[in-house]
Amino acid sequence: MKNTVIRQFKQLGLLVSLSMLAASAQAQTPAAAPAPAPAWKQGMPDNMATSTLAPLAGKLTATKAADVPLDRIKLPPGFKVEVWADSVPGSRAITQGDGGKYYVGTRPLGRIYEITDNGTTRTSRVLVDKLNQPTAAYKDGSLIVMSVDKVLRFDNIDKNPNVAPVDLTAKFNLPPEQHHNWKYIAFGPDGKLYVPFGAPCNICEPPSAEYAQIRRYNADGSNMEVLARGVRNTVGFDWHPVTKELWFSNHGRDWMGDDTPNDTMHRMKVGGHYGFPSCHQGNLPDPDVKRANPCDGIEQPVALMGPHASSMGVKFYSGNMFPAEYRNVLFNARKGSWNRTKKIGYDVVMVRADADGKNAKVEPFMTGFFNEADQSFWGRPAYLHQMKDGSMLVSDEQMGVIYRVSYSR
Repeated sequence: MKNTVIRQFKQLGLLVSLSMLAASAQAQTPAAAPAPAPAWKQGMPDNMATSTLAPLAGKLTATKAADVPLDRIKLPPGFKVEVWADSVPGSRAITQGDGGKYYVGTRPLGRIYEITDNGTTRTSRVLVDKLNQPTAAYKDGSLIVMSVDKVLRFDNIDKNPNVAPVDLTAKFNLPPEQHHNWKYIAFGPDGKLYVPFGAPCNICEPPSAEYAQIRRYNADGSNMEVLARGVRNTVGFDWHPVTKELWFSNHGRDWMGDDTPNDTMHRMKVGGHYGFPSCHQGNLPDPDVKRANPCDGIEQPVALMGPHASSMGVKFYSGNMFPAEYRNVLFNARKGSWNRTKKIGYDVVMVRADADGKNAKVEPFMTGFFNEADQSFWGRPAYLHQMKDGSMLVSDEQMGVIYRVSYSR
């Protein structure tokens, strides 16, 4: 009996010793660092730490035309809307090729769709897949596909649908950061390729000068020029039909409250600075990145497009189908807010302004995707493309369809 008790005490002592050693080792091991906050939370103030606001996930699955509630879409009298192409999830920017071909980029899905218009029907295929947020622009038989980290050129794509691409990545000197590095690209009236590079954060001092810019290149990536700086995130631009000047949308930063700052529309001045990171909407100093007289010398916007409205595609109307009062009017797709208690956007608006950007007025054009009463939405217009007959294509990233808006007298 005595020996049994002694053994039990020894075992208990060993357990206590092991427990103390484990506790000591735990105390000496540094605690694991907390997981970094997601990029979209960067810049969130402490007093909003419990906010439930967060980016709104896209649907990213195929939707058939029959399942699109077209009757909810509202347009001015005389206009009508139809589903031009369906089952193209995540559709964004549209560029037109030859022979009835259209090329449509995406973001998280990593695809470029090729849509063939057969007159009364459309067929589609995935031209390229598994890229990092690709978009496309077309010129002289060649399709340029640009993603965050790659540039590919498909030559004679309309006649040779299976052509192997030429890799131009090294010639474009792409910045490495991914945040705000999805690009809208387009060829200008000068034949140059225009490419934006967004800020690598919500709000910060950029790590190098290659961010928050609009550049242009020759089609092969040579002769790069920086045209504008301080542009936080432009994802849409077009050239005025008369002056040939570039106008672009720009996203304001998040986490400065419901009503500031606005997204903006600008008429580009070559060499101009547009405020990021210390000045927003032309007149609003940033509370986190502080500089003396931060808004001095900053280019002013043509129009304020609404706080956090997600001002996306830009298109000047130059066709003959719409009534004369729409000619040279700028159309802007606003995909809709997430960083706001009461949502705004989810529509297509018009900016009526003089050619020099003066006297701008923002007016609704295509609405009905959003229900103010319960703050719900079913569609998110993203990009615009004018067809040769003067009708307008509108991509809906949420539904994964493309609408055609036409007018008949």
